[in-house]
Amino acid sequence: MLEAGFWNDEAAANAVVKELKSLRTTVEPLDSAFKKYKELRELSEIVSEEEKEFIAELQGNVKSLLGDVEKLQFKALFSGELDKNNAIVSINAGAGGTESCDWASMLLRMYTRWAEIRGYQSKTIDILPGEEAGVKNVTLLIAGDFAYGNLRSEKGVHRLVRISPFDANKRRHTSFASVDVIPEIEEDIGVALIDKDLAIDTYRASGPGGQHMQKSDTAVRITHIPSGIVVQCQNERSQYQNKQTALKILKARLYEFEREKKEQELARHYGGDKKKIEWGSQIRSYVMHPYTLVKDHRSALETGNVNSVMDGNIDGFIEAYLKMQARAKEGRP
Repeated sequence: MLEAGFWNDEAAANAVVKELKSLRTTVEPLDSAFKKYKELRELSEIVSEEEKEFIAELQGNVKSLLGDVEKLQFKALFSGELDKNNAIVSINAGAGGTESCDWASMLLRMYTRWAEIRGYQSKTIDILPGEEAGVKNVTLLIAGDFAYGNLRSEKGVHRLVRISPFDANKRRHTSFASVDVIPEIEEDIGVALIDKDLAIDTYRASGPGGQHMQKSDTAVRITHIPSGIVVQCQNERSQYQNKQTALKILKARLYEFEREKKEQELARHYGGDKKKIEWGSQIRSYVMHPYTLVKDHRSALETGNVNSVMDGNIDGFIEAYLKMQARAKEGRP
């Protein structure tokens, strides 16, 4: 960074600055914890048993250090190449009409609140409202360090059981929504988009009526013909911005598509059995009636505080899943 002409190429310079920031957030907490450990060890060797107040203070500092080490251990779980990237989260309502659309909107609020709690930024890229309530599907960009590393644990089908607010007979309903998470790709990842492979359509963005109603076709839908992948964006100010955002998401989806295809080929070669994401293969259940319970079916972690979870407090589930995944990779139960 001290070299002459470093800022001549602003894009390259910003990439280096971003990498430096990421490395510092990894290395500096480790250095700080090790320094604290050395200081506490030296102090423990000179303190006498009679200095009770000093011993109590020392014990408090040791407890604090253990907390720091636990955070470092958790951060070590983010070993994936793209774990540090921003996350693109897509939520799709399942079969069930208004019920499922409402459940998708509840999940949208949960992830938005989770982002707020962590100090991350969330931005709606595309949204299709439900006919009566909620949303049929929505795509979010959640920006923050290791957003993808955290949220990749949320990929799958989420199941809700509750007394329906839309049922006059107050019957219990089960609703499903699927969550898909891919990393935002900023650098060149070698995914080539050929013009003849793209079908680009424009349409009028949905939104409120009256004077704020869109009067031009600013929304963009892009179909990648060879793979059948469709992306769309309508929340930017202009058609050009929507197109650029859609192309960026398309590159990320193609990258993830190719990665998953390679994983499936390896699984077939070695006799593995990768579970498909489909209705009935839910990763987590949220029960609001006749009792309250949120249970992750992979890690078996559960809590009775459904309201807290729906307010965005899902870190416990994320951590439990990542630890379980790390143990599986190491061959530990």
